[in-house]
Parts: sequence; structure tokens; C-alpha cells
Amino acid sequence: MLRLTLRRLAALIPLLFIVTVVVWGLLLLIPGDPAQSLVGDSATPEQLAAVREELGLNDPAYERYGRWLGGVVRGDLGTSLFTSYQVTDAITDRLPVTLSLVACSFVLATILGMTAGVVAATHRGRWLDRLLTVGTSVGVAVPNFWLGLVLVTFFAMKLDLFPAGDYVGLTESPLGWLHHITLPAVTLALAAAAEIARQMRASMVDVLERDYVRTHRARGMPERAVVGRYALKNAAMPVVTVAGLQVARLFGLSTIIEQIFNMQGVGQLAVDSVFKRDVPMIQGVVLTITVVVVLTNLVVDVSYGLLNPKVRES
Repeated sequence: MLRLTLRRLAALIPLLFIVTVVVWGLLLLIPGDPAQSLVGDSATPEQLAAVREELGLNDPAYERYGRWLGGVVRGDLGTSLFTSYQVTDAITDRLPVTLSLVACSFVLATILGMTAGVVAATHRGRWLDRLLTVGTSVGVAVPNFWLGLVLVTFFAMKLDLFPAGDYVGLTESPLGWLHHITLPAVTLALAAAAEIARQMRASMVDVLERDYVRTHRARGMPERAVVGRYALKNAAMPVVTVAGLQVARLFGLSTIIEQIFNMQGVGQLAVDSVFKRDVPMIQGVVLTITVVVVLTNLVVDVSYGLLNPKVRES
């Protein structure tokens, strides 16, 4: 497992370099001028030229990228063009909100999805299987923003069971954190849970038809032991891949959920930065989220070795 982890870490180095090039280069394609956004439309050409010179926008692209990459290596993502606030500090303040939302949604989606998939597969062709299949189809089709508005209207405004928005840190009040994170996490987790459930059902149905499963059943082993001890581990391989892919999706959708529930996370910061054309902040946010997703994929790759010994030996 150690050699597998080290190989995967070594493979991340060129990948992360490519990520920095893409993150920095894509912003060159965005129309508009950051200096113009900073000084406003009423600025004189001399003022605009002075701001461009101060920001280094007149330098060649490779020099600007080199300065930015050097700062990234040192942990310095630059300074906001509008607030003079360090990008690293701004992301550090907002990141716990988004990570809490994504982590809770991921755990909830994984538990619900795998449980529903296993139950549907073990009751294949029965009414429970059909009900869960319809439910997962609805879960995939329902837009997250619509579901969030429905949950806020019903559980927050009518029943007053949960707050309609805002965020409380886990260290401040664990119960308050759970109370505030429940509705956003459920909203974000539903579609991911449906995807995982569908993959889990298909994989489990295939494994339950294998010869070794039939052999264990013929020996009189209880169905619960057959499913939990033998079938589930082998069926989890493709599900791990789908679950890992959901992380990037959850980060993307968290931007919308943070808007609905008024959570001051990284997604909210990214939206504000895009409207202001705060280039250093956009670059920092995109790079941070991309690195988190890449590291999540590393965890997924390493988990293959835990589930399948052949991966460790290859």
C-alpha cells in the first residue's frame, strides 16, 4: 500500500503543474480588463495605464505566470484587487464552510446511496426494488436549487424545524452546526445519493450472480453474511469510482446551495469575485477547489488497493 500511495503521489506532481497552467491561462480568455474593472469607466487613459503597470498586466504572460506560480509554491495566492485582502486568508476563512457542506453531503449521499442500492439488489424484481428505482430516477432529475427552496419553505418557514440559512461553526456549537447544516446537506446529497444507489444496485446484482456467491448460499450461509462479507466488497469497486466523481460535482453545486442558504463559503466568494472580476481571488478559489478534488481522487485510487489486492501488486 505504501508503494502504491507513493506512486500516486509522484504522478500528482505533473498533474498539479498542468492544473496551475490551466487555472492561470483560462482567465486570459475571459473578456474584459481587470484594471478597467478596478478604476471604473470614468478613469482617464493615464490612470488606467498606471494601474495596469502597477498590477504587472503589461508584462509578458510567462513572467506573470512565473510570479504567480512562485507565490503559489510559497503559499501566497496574491491579493484581492478590491479589498487588499490576502487571497489565502480569504479562502482559509471561507473554506471550512464549504468543506463542511461537501463532506456532510458526501457522507450522507454515500450512506443513503449504498444502502438503497444494496436493498434494491437483494430485492430484485420486487416492489421495494421498483420503488427505490423510481426514487433514484426522481432524485437524479430534481434540480438542487428547486429542492433547496422546497425544503426551506416547508421545514424552515412552515414547520420552523430548521433555520432557513446562515452557518454555525462546528467548534462554536456542534449542535448548532448540525442544526444549520442539515437542510443544505440533504439538498446537495440527494442527486449524488441517487447516482451512487443506481451504480450500487447494478454492481451488486452482477456480483450476486457470481458462482462463488451461489456456492456460499448452497453451503447454507445466511444471506446477510453472503452480502456483507463477500458480495459487498467486490461490488464496491465501481461504486468507489462513482462516489469519487461526485466530489467535484458537489463542489460545483455547493455554489448554488450556498446562495440559497446564505452560507458564506468558497462558492459564494467565487461568485462575488467573478462579478467583480477579481482575478487573483478567482484563481485562488479555482486552484484550491481543484487541488482538493485531485487529492480526493488520490484517496479513491489508494482505496482500490484496499478493496482489490491485485491493484497493490500491479
